[in-house]
Amino acid sequence: MMTHMDDTEITTLEQVRQVLAGPKALAFRGSDKAQRNAWIETVLKRLDYFELKRGEKGEVNAYLQRLSGMSRAQITRLIARFLRDGAIRPSQSPRNRFPAKYTRADQELLARTDNAHARLSGPATKKILERQFAVYGDARFRRLQGISSAHIYRLRQSRVYREHALTLAKTKSVNRAIGQRRKPDPRGRPGFLRVDTVHQGDLDGQKGVYHINMVDEVTQWEIVACVAAISEAHLTPILEAALVLFPFVIVNFHSDNGGEFINGPTSKLLNKLLVEQTKSRSGRTNDNALIESKNGSVIRKHMGFSHIDRAFAPLIDRFYLAHFNAYLNFHRPCAFATVTFDGKGRRRRKYETYLTPFERLKSLTDASNYLRGGVTMASLDKIAAAQSDNAAAEAMQAALRGLFKRVGQGRACAMPIAYGARA
Repeated sequence: MMTHMDDTEITTLEQVRQVLAGPKALAFRGSDKAQRNAWIETVLKRLDYFELKRGEKGEVNAYLQRLSGMSRAQITRLIARFLRDGAIRPSQSPRNRFPAKYTRADQELLARTDNAHARLSGPATKKILERQFAVYGDARFRRLQGISSAHIYRLRQSRVYREHALTLAKTKSVNRAIGQRRKPDPRGRPGFLRVDTVHQGDLDGQKGVYHINMVDEVTQWEIVACVAAISEAHLTPILEAALVLFPFVIVNFHSDNGGEFINGPTSKLLNKLLVEQTKSRSGRTNDNALIESKNGSVIRKHMGFSHIDRAFAPLIDRFYLAHFNAYLNFHRPCAFATVTFDGKGRRRRKYETYLTPFERLKSLTDASNYLRGGVTMASLDKIAAAQSDNAAAEAMQAALRGLFKRVGQGRACAMPIAYGARA
């Protein structure tokens, strides 16, 4: 039981000792710190604290601790303040703290960047912030261009950031003598593609659209397309059109063992283009790990998991062609591993290099020699410089919102469009 008491009658040390020897439930309860401090001042004056001997002061300290519920150190600091100032007033000295380097505007700018790029990892976001200032000359990123990856994660926990941030069936195996069952070996050369399909769910027995995802192993150059079905009539034309969107010569086409690519029409198409076809080895899940990671971090992150009717495949494919592919390859940094071997011969991967696929392509020795006919490094530079990373991301997100709005409103009336419109 807690008893609230009036201690104005306690004026001697003997009475203080009786309180200390009494029940511990006695306590002072003030409405705020000012009332508590005023009470401590009254007790010190009433007992003539500074005229007491050392042991007697200890008893008064214990009395104040008992009734206020404060610690010995707290009471000692308040008494010292009373001795120095003649009253216990709130401390005016500022607390020791690190100076705030990043302003509210910086936090809002970080949130805007994350919204545009669908919140990439800290190192990838750091690369974009650096490029916004160094490559595109955006003065708003002067402070953010030097931020560390760790501090990006700290700012993402701030109230200002949270107020502005926006946070959106198995493949059948086949047994066909098509393609070699081995892992490609690009040896630092572009043109070795990893390919997979991503299904956009079923609804009431109706199949959704299929996304065709193709990623170059060396540069991580990525081309995404969309088809209504993975039959020969839909897949072959879109696949042929998508392959020529890569700026370099395609050497190898690698997929898992699904029937959508391990079939006669696809093999015939690749033979016509002089592209070698390989497929994953049994029990070697890492053979196609790159494309599987891109399926999650790119396709699912932007398109989600909900069913989208196959009638909207041409509309989605146009979005990929007009906005998404350029954003992925010229404005979205990717992580590139540095591989080392320890004393026991074990391979270690360290991800410290973040570049856009175009930057990675340019960094290759004799990069121009890998380009296909009609493509020059100057023409690619022009595309990269046309928009800043954030401007391209925001334009892509605006187009994506418009796409989903049409998908949500016009599901029943949407009509397929001929794939010949891609040209």
